[in-house]
Amino acid sequence: MPGMNVLRLKLTRPGASPPRRATTGSVGYDVYAAIDGEVVIEPHATVTIPSGFAVALEQGYAAFIYARSGLGIKHGVVPANCVGVIDSDYRGEILVGLTNHGGSPYTVRPNDRIAQMVIARCELPDIELCDELDDTERGDGGFGHTG
Repeated sequence: MPGMNVLRLKLTRPGASPPRRATTGSVGYDVYAAIDGEVVIEPHATVTIPSGFAVALEQGYAAFIYARSGLGIKHGVVPANCVGVIDSDYRGEILVGLTNHGGSPYTVRPNDRIAQMVIARCELPDIELCDELDDTERGDGGFGHTG
């Protein structure tokens, strides 16, 4: 499968900003709030913020919506589902659920950067049921098994 060189993107709201990378080394595209006015997220509350865009991903790719580190570390505001997964066949507007884990209200303003989107190739193997799995050094050692 060749690499995905172009991401087809449709703006879904007037005045929406397309996602963009902050630097040439950025792997994530900043996602902006496509809202008309301020939205306050109270402590321990969750709100859904529209991004104002939809994407057309090629099969075998997905978009992942991650927290912006500054927003999460400084304010405790992160995606409600930890990581949003946008499947290649979804063509609707990307919405970002944000939860405020902090102790103070947080205000999202129009065009604020609210998340980052990473595009990645995803393997889609067929599932084969079996009675046994091959053995490894770790085996079934779970949480904390190495100390």
